[in-house]
Amino acid sequence: MGAAAANNERHGSYAVVAITKHGVEIARRLGGALAGADVYYTDKFARGDEAKHGIRLFSGNVRALLPELFARYDGLICIISLGAVVRMIAPLLKDKKTDPAVVVIDDKAEHVISVLSGHLGGANELTRRVAAILGARPVITTASDVQQTIAVDLFGRQFGWEWESADKLTPVSAAVVNEEPVAIVQESGETGWWPEGRPLPKNIAVYDSIAEALAARPAAALVVTHRLLDPEEEAILQNGVLYRPKVIALGIGCNRGTSAEEIEAVIHETLAELHFSIKSVKAVCTIDLKKDEQGLLEVVNKYGWEFVVYTPEELNTVPIEAPSETVYRYTGAYGVSEPAVKLYSGADRMALVKKKSGNVTISVALIDHQKKATMRGKEKQACDGLSSLHREAAPAKRP
Repeated sequence: MGAAAANNERHGSYAVVAITKHGVEIARRLGGALAGADVYYTDKFARGDEAKHGIRLFSGNVRALLPELFARYDGLICIISLGAVVRMIAPLLKDKKTDPAVVVIDDKAEHVISVLSGHLGGANELTRRVAAILGARPVITTASDVQQTIAVDLFGRQFGWEWESADKLTPVSAAVVNEEPVAIVQESGETGWWPEGRPLPKNIAVYDSIAEALAARPAAALVVTHRLLDPEEEAILQNGVLYRPKVIALGIGCNRGTSAEEIEAVIHETLAELHFSIKSVKAVCTIDLKKDEQGLLEVVNKYGWEFVVYTPEELNTVPIEAPSETVYRYTGAYGVSEPAVKLYSGADRMALVKKKSGNVTISVALIDHQKKATMRGKEKQACDGLSSLHREAAPAKRP
């Protein structure tokens, strides 16, 4: 079988590639222990059970195989010398936002090295996983990991935050790792982006507002908000990255057969009126009668939003400002957009209670993660307190 063995259909996320006797042993270990790993090695060391274990064999120079794997997989794990891998992948490199993760393992599995796309491609995390499986030492050289500071290109990624633009990622990252003054302003979104119990690096300060951050004249800034910035606030982005947390919930009701174009136009118009970014929308909520509404489905699929439906009985459990007997006659619920978005978001106050535009009714609420974090903290304190009461009430053990 030649190098064209790579034409076999991909099954996993990672390709493990080996060309030596010891490398084959390591590759087979990883193939059995790393979820999503497809193993490729030279037919020179075939054992006859490769088909049974889904292992792909190739003949000839691995250089002919690598370009196809590079294009096909999310990550390559090469049990090949680092220098050889660098020379082979060099002509394939395009952009750090699209290149796959590349990890190299030495022939004795003593070191696992993150080589390419450490952050965005996930090579650093993959390196840690592989090293844990093999009992090897992970080698990671990205400055933010070494210095245990914020990785600007990964900030909020675990929560689904999006950048408004990637233009300033590099200079802002440089400011962070070079220990220049960096401001963080968070107006919305999840709060657990820094490990609990570990202090922020001394060069990073959190401010309550963009105005306060601007007054401090930082070298760089990370801004987390669903809002469209005012013109005077834009100065913070001269060397700043703007992150869009997923905090906007849309409640939508519409007449049967309303086009996706009309629904989308109302969403854009409404968010513009509120000065909200469409990149911060998380979900569209409605009544279950609309679960097959084509226009709604087209819009949520276009943007990748969650689509959540509730029964009339569920909607009627929510107090609303303007219950409608007409809506009740047609749907069994006294309202659709307002109670649906309240149920989903848990918001006490609405950004927009209800607006009717043509065939569409829309309500908007913000998910308050800081409130949720506070409530979780109080619940934990209550549980801890209850546990201590139980301990105090427990009878003493007899000697």
